Amino acid sequence: MAGDGEAPTCYTTDDALSRLGFGRFQALVLAYSGLGWIAEAFEIMLLSFVGPAVEAEWGVSGAEQGLISSVVFAGMLIGSISGGLIADRCGRRTGFLFTAVVTGIFGLLSAFSPNYASLLALRFVVGVGLGGGHVLSTWFIEFVPAAERGIWMVVFHCCWTVGTILEALLAWAVMPVLGWRWLLALSSAPCLILLIFFPLTPESPRYLCSRGRIMDATIILEKIARMNNRALPLGMLTYTQEKRVDNNLDTSETPLLTAEDEAGIEQAKSSKPSGSVQFQALWSSDLIRSSFLLWFVYVANYFGYYGVILLTSELSKGGGRCISAEAPLMQPKGAHIYRDVVVTSLAEFPGLLLAALLVDKIGRKMSMGGMLLLCCVFLAPLSVPLGEGLVTTLLFGARTCIMGSFSALYVYTPELYPSSSRNTGVAITSSLGRIGSIVSPVVIVGLLESCHQKEAIFVMGLVLILGGAACALFPQETKGCQIH
Repeated sequence: MAGDGEAPTCYTTDDALSRLGFGRFQALVLAYSGLGWIAEAFEIMLLSFVGPAVEAEWGVSGAEQGLISSVVFAGMLIGSISGGLIADRCGRRTGFLFTAVVTGIFGLLSAFSPNYASLLALRFVVGVGLGGGHVLSTWFIEFVPAAERGIWMVVFHCCWTVGTILEALLAWAVMPVLGWRWLLALSSAPCLILLIFFPLTPESPRYLCSRGRIMDATIILEKIARMNNRALPLGMLTYTQEKRVDNNLDTSETPLLTAEDEAGIEQAKSSKPSGSVQFQALWSSDLIRSSFLLWFVYVANYFGYYGVILLTSELSKGGGRCISAEAPLMQPKGAHIYRDVVVTSLAEFPGLLLAALLVDKIGRKMSMGGMLLLCCVFLAPLSVPLGEGLVTTLLFGARTCIMGSFSALYVYTPELYPSSSRNTGVAITSSLGRIGSIVSPVVIVGLLESCHQKEAIFVMGLVLILGGAACALFPQETKGCQIH
């Protein structure tokens, strides 16, 4: 007990999590959020299999087949921002409840689509739900100690690769026997499992502190301490408040909260902040430069990721030979499409391992930028015709590097923003980054089909080099830093 003239002991959420370490509690949080990431991978990857099946059953054109994927990405643009705003205003649990309900229910309903138009409408709504999937990653990261965030976030993103492989295997087993409707229904199962266990999930203590709910946050931390067999630091929990001064985002430790202080803050912060306040935080002088750079790096990563996938498909069809207009691209038939998705997805595991080894050693910025540039090194030789084995090896290396860069980027982004606007910041950057995934097929496939393979490689290399340069311009490195 502190004396009358002695300042009482206090600690922050970061102090508590560092003391408690990564234990059984975080492992359960990882399992739940990882299942959500697998669910998102299921819904995205099934687009590779449903489109051709629908084309055969309903006789839709190739453009209409592609529209099935386009409406999902359009929904994700809306859902990403909506999910971020919900998570920052109403809590992380409410945010991923929104994701699981919309994705799971409408994913299941789409299996009963009577016609093409209803399938499009339902898959658009599924895309809205999928767009909020980033809430699960920010929820998980807010329970992880600062010193271990890098490696555990990479482990979390392994769930995406696991999901792509499991979906390919599921499609391989289900599609030839039961058809695409059963694949849609079974692919919604992970989201339904999320809903079953939702009542057991805790709210993020960082979010609770940002709303002034110090006692509620303390209860969560005490639960973590019990499950991890550790003890909280001595004293009382305090919070690093965010203050706006002359449009600058500043942080300063609050004094120890007495019972009377807590009651006052609870009342003052009980009303949820407006969306405009969350957007304003992103435009503060401390964050505006990082936000603009993040947007471009996201575009470069999405462009490169889907560009490598497209190159893999295009170059493998003719051993690097120019594809003439008289020989249009054909979708792989039979078991080949499932096998190719599995083999291609395996290339992501080395990238995840590389990111796990580097993000906490050389930092987030160097990991992202270095792997983007290394991806260019693998892609450059593809500008000239090469043997099939060498092409496959180079594409494997490029896929490894772009996945490693993506993993480091997903670690860096939520660390950059404060708790009150973290999901909004991640949502906006992710949404704008999807511009790269929209532009990439138009540019890369268009150039390759026009016999401009060198130009396609040059465009990809230029975008990736500029993305690597943007990483070097980030004003701060978040390795080992506390998040607020």
